[in-house]
Amino acid sequence: MPHQVDNKKRVALVIKAYPVALILISLALNLAVFGITTTSIALPSHEILVSLVIAGLMLVLNHTWLMTSTELTRLKFNIRATPEEWKTSGFTREDVTQDGFAELERHHNAHRNATENTTLFVLLAFVFSLVSPSAMAAGFWLIGFALGRLGHTFSYLTGRSGARGLFMSLSLLSLYGMAGYLAISLLI
Repeated sequence: MPHQVDNKKRVALVIKAYPVALILISLALNLAVFGITTTSIALPSHEILVSLVIAGLMLVLNHTWLMTSTELTRLKFNIRATPEEWKTSGFTREDVTQDGFAELERHHNAHRNATENTTLFVLLAFVFSLVSPSAMAAGFWLIGFALGRLGHTFSYLTGRSGARGLFMSLSLLSLYGMAGYLAISLLI
């Protein structure tokens, strides 16, 4: 039992340190690699628009993947989405195996995670694209986020927890990178 308590304390410390480490890495990348300039509000350059469009297309692909795979899981396990569908289908919740509900929950969790992260991304990407970041910073943070989301979806749906964490880190690093860039550009 004491070993479990010590292990929980170590895991709790990692959970608390994780976002701090990603924030520090994103700040270091912004300062050392991309360079941050004083906020200069302007329409996005062609290069930034290209990065936004690529990221947007990748996120639409991610959403389509999540939506389609969720529906295919429902079909595979005879799971319905509404009381009306259950009533007309001839199936009941009792007909569905625990594995079926577990797989549907996996898809719902992946979808929720994508939605909550993409909401933050849209807000940050919009403002970020207006403050004239370098094309390299824009490409890295914008496309990096979308790559992270695609990798996270793949890893989540296929049960690859280690890869899921890595891709989640890339997505978060990109969010912190944009947020940090914006904060510093306002201060200098």
